[in-house]
Amino acid sequence: MNRLCQEHQIDYAGLWLDLRAEAERVAASERELRSLMQEVILDQECLAGALGMRLARKLAREDMTRGELAPLLAKLLREHPDLVKSAAADLAAIVDRDPAASTALEPLMYYKGFLAITTYRISHYLWHNDRRPLALYFQSLASEVFAVDIHPAAQIGCGIMLDHATSFVVGETAIIEDDVSILHEVTLGGTGKQTGARHPIVRSGVLIGAGAKILGRVEIGTCAKIGAGSVVLKDVPPHKTVAGVPAEIVGDSAEENPAAFMDQSLHCSGL
Repeated sequence: MNRLCQEHQIDYAGLWLDLRAEAERVAASERELRSLMQEVILDQECLAGALGMRLARKLAREDMTRGELAPLLAKLLREHPDLVKSAAADLAAIVDRDPAASTALEPLMYYKGFLAITTYRISHYLWHNDRRPLALYFQSLASEVFAVDIHPAAQIGCGIMLDHATSFVVGETAIIEDDVSILHEVTLGGTGKQTGARHPIVRSGVLIGAGAKILGRVEIGTCAKIGAGSVVLKDVPPHKTVAGVPAEIVGDSAEENPAAFMDQSLHCSGL
């Protein structure tokens, strides 16, 4: 597992049983989705197989067919169960935080944010195991298919909710800790041509609103909140809310854990 990940209390066997039960219900009620549910969930023995097949169906292209991708991804996921545990923690986070997600089957089958970050997890493993060309290939596929561009070297923890996901960009040296919620059109980028550690650090419990740009080696403190559309160019202290261009502190985070509550209102003080 990504070294940032802490132990998440996930009932993996229960999650898989729930996914199968929901897939059976959908297959019985929606004839047009029956073959999809059968191949991705019901024909699989475990979550690793399901993840591999779902990604293979989404990422297949002429230069690497579904028949080539499916066994490659299944092998990687089965041989490295920490990748599956990270994905399971992401699924649990989405169901817990997103009122639109009633079951874990929905993000696994339909949410490109979940599928994009699972693709990143595979590319991250490949990057650190002397398979960088293949890691970059998966990065390019995720960018093309999901409109999400995460460098394979970036470090991302578990329990991540990437909501809507479109135009999410993460640079090579960025760090995102566990239990962070991020909306669409967010950039964690650099500010120039410098080398070394040049992208943001996002601590656990942070909520980043839609369209926010966080640039340079700035640190977003634990359980801070970044307002939608903000441009963050300097460190944000823990449990503070920032907003604006450039972003400034507008108050404390009203919630103990903004990532879990998903409340994007600013609760400004003194304004």
